[in-house]
Amino acid sequence: MTSFEITPEEQVELDKALHDALNPLASAMRSRASGLPEDRMWEADPVEVTLSVLAAWKVVDAEVKRLTAIAAGTAGSYGASYEQMGAVWGITRQGARKKWPEAVSRPATTAARTSGALELCGGTAELTQEDSSGGWRWTGKGADGTHGAADAGTWYVTKEEAAAHAGAFLKEHALSQA
Repeated sequence: MTSFEITPEEQVELDKALHDALNPLASAMRSRASGLPEDRMWEADPVEVTLSVLAAWKVVDAEVKRLTAIAAGTAGSYGASYEQMGAVWGITRQGARKKWPEAVSRPATTAARTSGALELCGGTAELTQEDSSGGWRWTGKGADGTHGAADAGTWYVTKEEAAAHAGAFLKEHALSQA
């Protein structure tokens, strides 16, 4: 994986850019808190001034966390795994999953899932629901050995409707009783 460490020169430029962005925010916050004009913010009590700077960094920190979560979600939407995000952030896969729980969505299963079996008139039918559409289908084997299924492209709205059609098939293909 590519190293994401920055050079000393880049660190100097980053520090300057962050301080340049922070000063107007700290000045505005201090002005609101003290009632002093922004251009006189630095003339206030040094403890109050430094606390204003600290408060501004807190705002920046919260914004960086928000933007980081958005970046993680974007990476996840393009297929990045928690393992990859953790590697970039310098944490474990589990740490990345905890930090950005919604960043990677689990892929929806498109295969049909079995939802039950029906035994009737000596035959059996299997009912399935398609995850992507929610529609129900059936396949079955009658007591006389005939195989059948819902017509191609036919999906039933409910499980009960699919079971009724499967039941009719099984009844039709029951062994005749003498």
